[in-house]
Amino acid sequence: MPIISEIGRRSLKVRLLIGSIYILLIIGSITMVHPFILMIAGSTKSAVDTPEAKLIPEFIINDEALYQKETEALFNDDFRIMKQVYHTEDFISFRMMSIPTASNDALVDEWEAYLKQRELLPYVANMGHFTSTVGTTPRNLRALKATYIESYKDIDSINDHFDVEFVSWNYFKIYPGRYLGRNQKYYKTPFLDSTHAFSLTLPKHDLFFFSLEGFYKNEFLKTQYSMEIDSYNASHGTSYKSYNSLHLDRTFPSGEGRTKKEQEDWNDFVRNLFNLLWIRSDQTAAEGYRDFLMAKYGTMKNLNNSYGTSYEKPADIVYPEQCPVSGSSASDWESYLQGWKDPETATINEMPIKSISITGTDFWFQDFLKSKYGSLEKVNQACATSFSSFSDITPPQRDWHYRHFLKNRSSIKKEFMFRNLITVFDFVVIHGRAIFNTAFYCALAILTALIVNPLAAYALSRYKPPSQYKMLLFLMMTMAFPPMVTQIPIFLMIREFQMLNTFWALILPGVANGYAIFLLKGFFDSLPRELYESAEIDGASEFRIFWQFTMALSKPILAVIALQTFTGAYGNFMMALLICQDEKMWTIMPWLYQLQMNSGEGVVFASLILASVPTFLIFVFCQNIIMRGIVVPSEK
Repeated sequence: MPIISEIGRRSLKVRLLIGSIYILLIIGSITMVHPFILMIAGSTKSAVDTPEAKLIPEFIINDEALYQKETEALFNDDFRIMKQVYHTEDFISFRMMSIPTASNDALVDEWEAYLKQRELLPYVANMGHFTSTVGTTPRNLRALKATYIESYKDIDSINDHFDVEFVSWNYFKIYPGRYLGRNQKYYKTPFLDSTHAFSLTLPKHDLFFFSLEGFYKNEFLKTQYSMEIDSYNASHGTSYKSYNSLHLDRTFPSGEGRTKKEQEDWNDFVRNLFNLLWIRSDQTAAEGYRDFLMAKYGTMKNLNNSYGTSYEKPADIVYPEQCPVSGSSASDWESYLQGWKDPETATINEMPIKSISITGTDFWFQDFLKSKYGSLEKVNQACATSFSSFSDITPPQRDWHYRHFLKNRSSIKKEFMFRNLITVFDFVVIHGRAIFNTAFYCALAILTALIVNPLAAYALSRYKPPSQYKMLLFLMMTMAFPPMVTQIPIFLMIREFQMLNTFWALILPGVANGYAIFLLKGFFDSLPRELYESAEIDGASEFRIFWQFTMALSKPILAVIALQTFTGAYGNFMMALLICQDEKMWTIMPWLYQLQMNSGEGVVFASLILASVPTFLIFVFCQNIIMRGIVVPSEK
C-alpha cells in the first residue's frame, strides 16, 4: 500500500513535497553522473589538453584543438622537434598552435614529388605517432608491436633473434634516435634495420624529416643569443628581420656581408655540436688527414693494427669524405674534424674549414627544385612563391601535414577518443595474466565464501550453542580492526606457511568473514522452524536440510554475500601486491597501479573506466537480486 493515498496526492502541499523530493533526487543523480562523464572525457586526454575539464572534449567540436593534438602526437610529444621542423618562432607550446591560414599546395606537391624519388635513409626522419610522454601507446607503435607479435609470437623470440632485452610486451618501447646533435650516435643493428623497414611501410605523412637549419637556429643560436633577433643582430653586426631570414650555410660562410662572428658560429657548430652524419669533407683535407694519422700512431704498423688494414705507406691511406660508422677510423675522423693537438710538438692537426660541407634534407630539396626547374625564377613561377634565393626554400612539412589532417579528421578523432582505452586494454588484457588471475581469484573467493560462511552461520542458527552471542561478539569485533592492522600478521603467517605468490595466499585470509556470518545467521533465524521439524520427521539428513532447505531459501542473501565478496576480491590491491610480488600472480589492481605510475592523466582515467566495467555490469544484471537480499529479510 502506498504511503500517500491518491486523494492525498491532490493536495498542493503534498505535490510540492513530491516535487521537491524529485528535484533533490535529480540533483543527487547529477552530482554522481557529472564526475563520471568528466572521467570519460578525461580518458581522451593527452599532454596538450590536460588542463581542460569539460564534459565534451574540445577536440571533438573544435578543429584547432584537434590539430593541436594531432601535431603533438605526430612529433611524439616533443615540442622542440616540432619547432625545428616547422621553423616556427611564435609558439611556446602545442596549446598555442593555430591552424595554418594559407597553404601553398604547389610547393607541397613538389615536396611529395621529391619524397617519391628520394631514398629514405634511416637517420633522416622519425616516425610520428610512435612514442609518448604520458604513457599512451600511439598507433604506429601498436602497429609495429602487432607486426612483431605476428612474426615472432612471444617476446623471448624477439630478444633472441635481435639480441635485445625487452622484459615483456608491456615494456616494448622504442625511442627513435634524433641524429642532429653530436651525442646521438647511429649504430646499425638488425633491430634498427627492422624498425626502419617498418617505417618504409607507413604513409609518408606519418613521418617528419629533420631540419638541419631548424636545429642550428633553435638549439645553437637561440640558446646563446636569446629568442630575440635584435640580440643576435647586436652581437653579430647583422640586420636580419627575423630568424626566418637567417639560414644555415652549406659551406663556411664567406663573401660580402658575412661577419666574423657568423663564421665563428658556423665553425663551432660544425666542429663540435653537429652530428657527424650530416658532415662531409672533400679530398683537399686528405693530405692533412694522413699527417694527422702518422703523428698520432707513429708508424704504419701501429695504424694497420688499429684499423685492421694493410697500408704500406701514408699515401695509400684512403681519406673518407664522411665519418665512418664505427671503430677507430670513426673516432679519428671526429678528432681530425675537432682538431687534434700533438702531445709532443703541440701542433694542432685539424680538418681545413673550407673542405667541410653540410648535407641534409633541407639542401636536398633545394637541389631537387634547382635540378627540375633550372632557375629560381621558374621555381617561383611554378610554385607561386617569391623566394629571393634557393636558401630561402625550406621543406613545406607543416602544410604537407596539414593537408593530411584535413583529409582524415574523422579517423584522427576516433584515434584520440579510444587510444588511451586501447593502451590500458593492451597492457592489462592482451599481454598480461591480470584478467585470468583476477577471474580465478574472484571465482575461488566467492566459492569459498559461499561454503565456509553459510556453514558457520547455519551451525549458530540451527543449534544455538550457549556461547553463540559471545561468538557473534567476537565475529563483530573483527570488524573493528582496519585491514591495515591485520596485513602484517597475515603476511607473516602466509610466509611461514610458504604460500607467498600463490592463490592460497589471496584466498585464505578472506575465507571467513565475521560480518557475512552475522548477516547470514540473522537471515537463517528468520526462516520458519516448522520446515526443519518437517524435514526431520521425514528423515532428511542434516546435509540435505542445509542444502535443499536453508541454502535454497537463502538465495537473495547469498547473492549479496557473493557480490560483497566479488567486490572485495576484485578491488583488492594492497594485500594482493604485498603477498603476491611476482608479476605473474598480479591481479588487475596491481597492474593498473603499475600502469598509472608511468602514465598521464588520460591513461589513468581510461584505466579507471575499464576497471569499473565488471562491477558496473554486475550491478546492472544483478540489481534485482541485490534488492531482494536487502528488502526480503526486513519484510520477513
